[in-house]
Amino acid sequence: MKRIIIFLFLAVAFTSCKSTSGVATKSESKKENRALVNTLIEKATDNIGVRYKAGGTTRSGFDCSGLVYTTFQSENITLPRASYEQAKIGKVIPLNDARKGDLIFFKTNKSRQINHVGLITEANSDEIKFVHSSTSKGVIISSTKEAYYKNAFEQVNRILP
Repeated sequence: MKRIIIFLFLAVAFTSCKSTSGVATKSESKKENRALVNTLIEKATDNIGVRYKAGGTTRSGFDCSGLVYTTFQSENITLPRASYEQAKIGKVIPLNDARKGDLIFFKTNKSRQINHVGLITEANSDEIKFVHSSTSKGVIISSTKEAYYKNAFEQVNRILP
């Protein structure tokens, strides 16, 4: 009996000593963050072609903030439901610092407040592509090179570190 207890103690001690600090290194954190970003983008883009539905948060229809809300919720990240509230979360960053996984916000149709959001899928020096739900085409990927979005752009928020 004594041997079994010692064995169990050593087995538990040995398996729990994989890391002495319990704190992930920067490269581990970066790798985990990249994996999370890729998962979020994959989940959002899996909905391409789903129709627009005001207030929608399911594959039967999404509005723009419903798509973002549901995508992040699938990874246990809770965001506010409305785009103008989502725009208050995270850190506002310059457009030229945008990267995959950031949220991009717009004021469309001369709105006084933010009323549209997308999840950035690609970012480089001259163009940002984002997945979102448009009222006319449903879930699609659009670009900041399109005049409509270039003129309506408001801000980019970094939600994930």
